[in-house]
Amino acid sequence: MIRHTVVFTLKHPQGSAEEKKFLEDALVLAGIPGVQKFERLNQVSRKNAYRFGFSMEFADQAAYDAYDSHPVHVAFVRDRWKKEVTDFLEIDYVPVD
Repeated sequence: MIRHTVVFTLKHPQGSAEEKKFLEDALVLAGIPGVQKFERLNQVSRKNAYRFGFSMEFADQAAYDAYDSHPVHVAFVRDRWKKEVTDFLEIDYVPVD
């Protein structure tokens, strides 16, 4: 299992319609084959300045790779993520044996 996570900040003002639309439109990622347990999260730690997080799981590396190259994901990154996200940190986890 791979848990794919990303924390990020949007260029939009907090609470704005643009912010809400980005988060709603991100639900398209949950429908990509292989994506499990997709979550949109509010980041609340005072130890960093990120505002949101996405978390999802994949059964294995092949499922993750298929997601990463899926046309819906590629389009979301190109058309939304690169234009609206100002800062992010991506972390992928696998369980410790």
